[in-house]
Amino acid sequence: MKKTFCLLLVSALAGLAHAEEVMRVYNWTNYIEPEVLAAFQRESGVRVEYETFNTAAELDAALAGPAKYDLVVPSHFQLAQLIDDKRLQVLDLARLPNHASLDPALLAMLAGFDSANRYVVPYLWGSVGLVSNPALAEPVYGGALPNSWGLLFDPQQRARLAGCGVGMLDAPEETLSLWLNYRGRNLSMGGSRQIDQAGRQLLAMQGQVRNLDNDGYIADLASGKLCVAMAWVGHALTAAERNPALRFRIPDEGALVFIDSLAIPTNAARPDLAYRFIDYLLQPDNARRNALASRFYSPLAADTPEMARLAREQPMLVPDQAERKRLYFLERLTPEQKARVDGVWQQVKAARTAL
Repeated sequence: MKKTFCLLLVSALAGLAHAEEVMRVYNWTNYIEPEVLAAFQRESGVRVEYETFNTAAELDAALAGPAKYDLVVPSHFQLAQLIDDKRLQVLDLARLPNHASLDPALLAMLAGFDSANRYVVPYLWGSVGLVSNPALAEPVYGGALPNSWGLLFDPQQRARLAGCGVGMLDAPEETLSLWLNYRGRNLSMGGSRQIDQAGRQLLAMQGQVRNLDNDGYIADLASGKLCVAMAWVGHALTAAERNPALRFRIPDEGALVFIDSLAIPTNAARPDLAYRFIDYLLQPDNARRNALASRFYSPLAADTPEMARLAREQPMLVPDQAERKRLYFLERLTPEQKARVDGVWQQVKAARTAL
């Protein structure tokens, strides 16, 4: 009798373990309000295996490999290739009631990338701009800082600031695009010669650049180890929370805008759970909370009460019209251009390793 009871207990426990619903998510680092994630697990009974990455290349590699994720967060410039490679499922928007709360302008932007709005919904968006610490930078610069990428990209201006710390992102396409845009050129219009020339210039400046990363620079900005840096808006505002002297700006020459979206990979094991989580993230208050936690822009429509509340809580998370006019999308590259950019960037990183 005792033996029979033990066997039944083991069988019941095995059944419970088998019945547990598990979803695998792959997202950017520090890109969700932890309590939103915890609340979803409590309310749904779904266990989320949550992994993070720091570069678009990591996500590309993961989706090309054997690992299976149920939900991923690609950037807009990755979408065309992912769609071409059939790595993303077409979404059934009828399963996402909270889709109605999204900003129509963002949806229209995504539609322009090979009808990507059929495959993804916007999660968070933002800009790559310039963050500075005027208290540290102005004394060595010799006066007020211009609102210009010249602080990084002009050799004479950069030389003045190198001593107080200059930082750049480990983001090849973004960096080359901004570099060429500063000079009145367009990355997608450039041939291999132009890309190589830009790469040589970026290579030459590495001796004056203290940081080339996507994570550690946040702490260095906050602690005063950097006085001027290229930065994603969310990272800049995170650092500014710890160091109010920091200022994030959209330079006069323009800055990049990006949209990071929620997508279900073609090989997802539990797309049903992914739909539940996507709609949970699109609930207006959850979208507001994720914007506050990450310090990136919310995907909500401008006329929602939650956006009005967000503007009161954190005005820097709601860019004004003048700033929006200076933003432009990262250009779509051909496979040949992308390979050339990646090759140039490997040289830049190798040079830093040798420093």
